[in-house]
Amino acid sequence: MRVAFLGATRGMGRALARLLAERGDALHLLGRNSDKLARSAADLEVRGAAGEVGTTECDLERPETFEAALTAAAEQLGGLEAVVVTAALFATQEELEADLDLTRRLLQVNFSRTVEFCERARHHLLAAGGGKLCVFASVAGDRGRKPMVLYGAAKAGLAAYLEGLDHRFHAAGLEVICVKPGFVRTGMTAGLTPPPFAGEPEAVARRVLKALDRGTPVVYVPAVWRGIMLAIRLLPRAVMRRIGF
Repeated sequence: MRVAFLGATRGMGRALARLLAERGDALHLLGRNSDKLARSAADLEVRGAAGEVGTTECDLERPETFEAALTAAAEQLGGLEAVVVTAALFATQEELEADLDLTRRLLQVNFSRTVEFCERARHHLLAAGGGKLCVFASVAGDRGRKPMVLYGAAKAGLAAYLEGLDHRFHAAGLEVICVKPGFVRTGMTAGLTPPPFAGEPEAVARRVLKALDRGTPVVYVPAVWRGIMLAIRLLPRAVMRRIGF
């Protein structure tokens, strides 16, 4: 595949980009740090990516960069067959409650700016006859919970958007894959106490790659989170008020 990838320089995104490179896909990396992009591109070329791995500045806090970045990726790759978005901001509920500016940034980046980027991406994909749009949301968006009120709200909105996008444009050739990670050991979760079923980026990436190839609309990673969140969604509100999960 010819893939434009926003968020490939760390964590789950880096692990997924490496799997794509190792099987010979063509990649163009988008991100806000040119040095990290260059290092990641060199790493992916060594791992077997098809041709040169291009890089272009794209920052979810600067929507004016979106269209130029996607256009550059399409031109360098000779067209786009997939766009992957793993970039996001994370902060704990306590950090967000203490800092209104941080809350504003996180809500914008994780919802409205990501949606705006995806709208640009789906225009490019549909103009080429269709393709895959794979975006990382979160299990935090499946239900309002005490530890994830604000972060979860942004991810819930993103997941709802992706589902609607799938319904509206699937017949036109757009395959939308919404990835819902649970707790995964990455730099983003460093310092937090991991649950017994915490995932590793490489295992998560393998599951996401299968979903990307198949066009699976929703994928939970690690897989155990599908059952966990089903149980959480079924709990009465009175119970959710009492528990800390």
